[in-house]
Amino acid sequence: MLARREYSSGDLTAALLRKGYTPEAVSAALGLLQSERMLDDSRYAESLIRTLTRRGQGAQRIRQALTRAGIQGEGAEAALAIGPDFVALAEDVRRRKFGAAIPRDWPGKARQMRFLQYRGFSSEQISSALKGSGGEEEPGDPQD
Repeated sequence: MLARREYSSGDLTAALLRKGYTPEAVSAALGLLQSERMLDDSRYAESLIRTLTRRGQGAQRIRQALTRAGIQGEGAEAALAIGPDFVALAEDVRRRKFGAAIPRDWPGKARQMRFLQYRGFSSEQISSALKGSGGEEEPGDPQD
């Protein structure tokens, strides 16, 4: 199974148990694989973070994926700490989906906020992305 792709120890344990291996055999196999560094949860977490950030996912969605893979607590937080700048990622994802212009009306902003929230970005990251700190200039308000 490891020849095809990287697995977390939680994913591999569940897969082997589904295939009918005894818990003792699974535990022994995982111990051997981990001692030979063929199975490494931190390497898996880094790979998963790279994949999901390329897809435009935020920290909260990545944390959920890590939890589903059996990587929780300090392991997940350590992997996220070395991850990308999620504020810049939120700005990039917003720009790719909606264009460079920041909406001025509430319905437009709300739509973009919902999209970024669904992608797993925090409210601070969303707020920053909607302020236009990505370098584009917002036109001034017309003075009547």
